[in-house]
Amino acid sequence: MDLTFHLVPQDYFDALDPRADYAPRDFAREGLIHCTDGADEMARTANRYYRGNAEPHYYLYIDKTRVRAPLRYDDAARLYPHIYGALNRDAIVAVQPARRAADGAFLPPEPLR
Repeated sequence: MDLTFHLVPQDYFDALDPRADYAPRDFAREGLIHCTDGADEMARTANRYYRGNAEPHYYLYIDKTRVRAPLRYDDAARLYPHIYGALNRDAIVAVQPARRAADGAFLPPEPLR
């Protein structure tokens, strides 16, 4: 499995139709889904952009080999793949709460068992 991660507010994700492809809140404006490779990098990204947002979040574990929409790295380091279309649900192999430290910092996604 070739995993990447995506952070999403729990309330938003839980309100979506689980039979429909996934698209984040800003998808209509941005036209892509932001992802991050590597658990530690995912935590750094979450803290960089969302640490001040206290609402509960999920980490989506996405198997890149199952993604049907175009997936492209637009960064030279190849750490941040973008999915250019709605995400087919069968590519989401796990949904886990994004744990936080006592100070509110996001912790890395836990390994899949």
